[in-house]
Amino acid sequence: MLVSECLDSVYRAFGDETAIKMFKDAGFEAFDYSLFDMFEPYHPLNQPDAKEYLERLIQIKNDCNIVCNQCHAPFPSSVGNDKDDPYIYEHIISAMEAASKMGAKIIVVHPKQHLVYWENVELLKQMNIEFYKSLIPYCEKYNIKVAVENMYQCRDGRVVDSTCANPYEFREYLDLIDSPWIVACMDVGHVAITHYEYDEYVRVLGDKLQAIHLHDNDCINDNHAIPLTQNIDMNAVMAALKKYGYKGDLTCEVQFNLEKEKHFDTLVQIRENAEKLRKLIKE
Repeated sequence: MLVSECLDSVYRAFGDETAIKMFKDAGFEAFDYSLFDMFEPYHPLNQPDAKEYLERLIQIKNDCNIVCNQCHAPFPSSVGNDKDDPYIYEHIISAMEAASKMGAKIIVVHPKQHLVYWENVELLKQMNIEFYKSLIPYCEKYNIKVAVENMYQCRDGRVVDSTCANPYEFREYLDLIDSPWIVACMDVGHVAITHYEYDEYVRVLGDKLQAIHLHDNDCINDNHAIPLTQNIDMNAVMAALKKYGYKGDLTCEVQFNLEKEKHFDTLVQIRENAEKLRKLIKE
């Protein structure tokens, strides 16, 4: 079970190449190659030298002896129009290819949720089952699993369920897709703000749960804070993972926008806190 963190915050401050080296120096065993903004024209993988750029990252990763355990595809996965959605889909496929080349075994791909969830539950289910099934040939081609994530929306200023927030709906999606290539990523923070119980969540997802987004919040807002710094009952999270035999990694998804000189110490704190939590599973 590797402890990992998404590159995104450090990438935005320093670029991917420096970020990978910084993760290694901070003691991480692995990193999540975060392609959140891959839709944007300025992203390095949208440039003419994208192939050479990715090759440099792979070489740096190998030289640092650090693993790319997971990747996050760009999002949202749809906006609901014929002009933008094909572009989005194309870049999700490109992200799958890049993630595979980096050595990731899983890429998190958000479900479609451009419609108001509570008014379109069945329609979104149909759209997403079709969407994820369409990714299976690319999973096979690039030898990478796609992990569906539990989501939320906001209504009248408060967080409410969206696609796959409810663990029983989440499991139903995966059972209807019925492929070993399509698995589950439980976002620990999203579970907290949609007010589900971790024991139930992990139990229902069962062996489909193969990835985690680990971060903390105040159980009201999606803060993406360092684990063990806010209000989520991390003991309950780890107890559920241990009880039901979770075999994946602990991939943190902490977001921060700090002065550059504070990034390294922040990474060290993320790693140290995540390692404390990993011990609770291994005990």
